[in-house]
Amino acid sequence: MTPASLHTPSTEGRGFSRQRLRGFVRKEWLQVLRDPSSIIVAVVLPLFLLFLFGYGVSLDAKHMPLAVVIETSAPEAQDFYASLQATDYLAPQIVASRDDASDLLREGNVKGIAILGDDFGAKLLSGLGGPIQVLVNGTDANSARIMQGYVQGAWAAWQAQRAHVNPTGQVTPITVRTRVWFNETLDSHKSIVPGLIALIMTLIGALLTALVIAREWERGTMEALLTTPLTKPELIIGKLVPYFVLGMGGMVVSVTVALALFQIGYRGSFLVLVLTSACFMLVVLGFGLMVSTLTRNQFAAAIMAITGTMMPALLLSGFIFDIRSMPAIVQVITFLVPARYFVEILKTLFLAGNIWSVILPNALALIAMATLFLTITFRATRRRLE
Repeated sequence: MTPASLHTPSTEGRGFSRQRLRGFVRKEWLQVLRDPSSIIVAVVLPLFLLFLFGYGVSLDAKHMPLAVVIETSAPEAQDFYASLQATDYLAPQIVASRDDASDLLREGNVKGIAILGDDFGAKLLSGLGGPIQVLVNGTDANSARIMQGYVQGAWAAWQAQRAHVNPTGQVTPITVRTRVWFNETLDSHKSIVPGLIALIMTLIGALLTALVIAREWERGTMEALLTTPLTKPELIIGKLVPYFVLGMGGMVVSVTVALALFQIGYRGSFLVLVLTSACFMLVVLGFGLMVSTLTRNQFAAAIMAITGTMMPALLLSGFIFDIRSMPAIVQVITFLVPARYFVEILKTLFLAGNIWSVILPNALALIAMATLFLTITFRATRRRLE
């Protein structure tokens, strides 16, 4: 008989016991309820993140300040300026000279300059192109592209309106009619809030379970667990169940707030939402339990959980940044991020509905990842002290 076996009872020949599992789960629940940090992470933190991202973060660029220099007395120039004022996306203001407009741009008071030269009316009537000069601040490349697109769009809309009102003038041969599907108002909150649910569940699942096994080892209570007749499946399931319930509860709170407070709307099946959320919850729980089992140190497990799940979920899941705009090598790396698949499912369910060609492949990827992490955890779990 080995020395290690003197400290732990043999589990050979002992099968799975529901009674033991219920007792262990009850013990874990009492431990969770006695720890206020778990309740804060599961309930308070989701509400905080929802309010923070829901009200504080917006990808919609509206009322962008634009300096307009009008160097002509042509009535068309005033007409075009009036059309700029009519849009919600630009906040135009007339500036006396190009030098004054340049100073405003350098100081960051405006995002762009539109110059209507003294030959604006003549070029417009003659059909010559490019009567407007547009200058944008390139220190923020994204804002610069947005500003450029807004001015070009306003110009195209004004030209189409003139062609409709004055058929004798130059008529645009093609009329573009834009229709937006799934997010008709182009409200970025409708894509941010569903993705935020994945971030919240990642935080609850990975961070909390990353500490449970490591905490047992650091506090010295793992030795007491090893002397019990618990089998490895019962130990793993008992550790997962309370945090699975907390994670799903966080999902319910997040979805309720998204529907009731932010009026996001929902077009899919709630049953599909629950099932896919359960798959993703098993992924993050499995990852957290895996790093906790392998490290046996709370600090190391927490760092691995944050860097392995939280940061990728925030940056590489499509939650905020479009994956297709990332470099090719980074796009390949995103396939290793579980949140990528769940964010795609959430956005589809909230904005489009039950699109099975999107939901099923992503759900299968989550199931495969959950199986991998839980298998590694099972194999790394030892009922010995060494």
